[in-house]
Amino acid sequence: MVKSIILKKVYLEAFKNLGNQLVKNGFKIYFWACAVLFILVLYAFVFRLTTGFVWD
Repeated sequence: MVKSIILKKVYLEAFKNLGNQLVKNGFKIYFWACAVLFILVLYAFVFRLTTGFVWD
């Protein structure tokens, strides 16, 4: 719970003083796209670990 509050504070501070609304929304979209892709990579890695993938 504490980590999520810290992440929220960091997220709000990062986008607080950006001037242009287009740039602000672009960075928010980019952040969420990167977060989703990172979670997808973690899922694929865990899936390979649990299904017995042979690491050569």
